[in-house]
Amino acid sequence: MCLQHFTLRLEQLCAELRRETVAGYASHERQVEIIRFIGNQGEMLARVSTSGLHLPDELKARVLNTFLTLMNLRESLDRAALRMVPGRTVLR
Repeated sequence: MCLQHFTLRLEQLCAELRRETVAGYASHERQVEIIRFIGNQGEMLARVSTSGLHLPDELKARVLNTFLTLMNLRESLDRAALRMVPGRTVLR
């Protein structure tokens, strides 16, 4: 998969996960899964984007935007966790 398609797919996945977290349906276990996802995808994006390949400015901007998307997802997850009341059961 090329870098552009990777970033586009990653941004789509982040949008889906953000909707899930904002709705408050993510259990603690799911939140941990999402945090791992953010870390793994961010690491992969960092490795690919700093591999020494020459990237056009447009692709560099897309990479930076994707990092921002990952950061926003993490921030959204943190805010959702603060809204969770201890002992509250998550219904699906």
